[in-house]
Amino acid sequence: MQLNEILVQVVLWGVPLIFAIVLHEVAHGFMAFRLGDDTARHAGRLTLNPVKHIDPVGTIGLPLLLIVMKSPFVFGWAKPVPVNFSRLRPVRKGMLLVALAGPFSNFLQAIFWAIVLKITLPGVMEGSAVAEFLAQMARIGIAVNIMLMIFNLMPIPPLDGGRVLQALAPPSLAKTLLQLERYGMLVVVVLLVSGVLSKILSPLMHWMTIGILKLVGIA
Repeated sequence: MQLNEILVQVVLWGVPLIFAIVLHEVAHGFMAFRLGDDTARHAGRLTLNPVKHIDPVGTIGLPLLLIVMKSPFVFGWAKPVPVNFSRLRPVRKGMLLVALAGPFSNFLQAIFWAIVLKITLPGVMEGSAVAEFLAQMARIGIAVNIMLMIFNLMPIPPLDGGRVLQALAPPSLAKTLLQLERYGMLVVVVLLVSGVLSKILSPLMHWMTIGILKLVGIA
């Protein structure tokens, strides 16, 4: 892959990916703030400034590596927004809402990018280079946000789906799930390397993409 091609791909993927990751974390912090925990606000994390959220490996290194390798999946993460779950009111329902806020932000962003795609399609048909560029970015934005939404909703601690499971589980099981968090990312890596993660994500992403495109009126 030539340098100019790499730069184009970095821009095409970087803009929607950074917004997807940053808004995901801000959504967690904002929901926690609304439910009584201002930890994220005091930490300066309720901001759209990506510098406050960037993780050198998860936000830059890994996505860039996956782009250069032409991976079928490009994902990453930001520095987790600090949340003191004991300060949420009510605690268990608060944990549930805070966990769901991040994936829901990705769902809304996927709809936004689908609308952008719909707006740019007439220009693409007319051969506009700008419209084609924006349409490509929109397609990537849809894919990235759907992937992050589905990935984070996997019921594996410390992913958001694991938090949802903790919030809904009986206290004894929730405590066990909390203790398993240290092994969660190892499980994710095994699923990724083994190809199981791809088999899980691909059909769900396909179904969600079709649904969102139909929602905004794209056949």
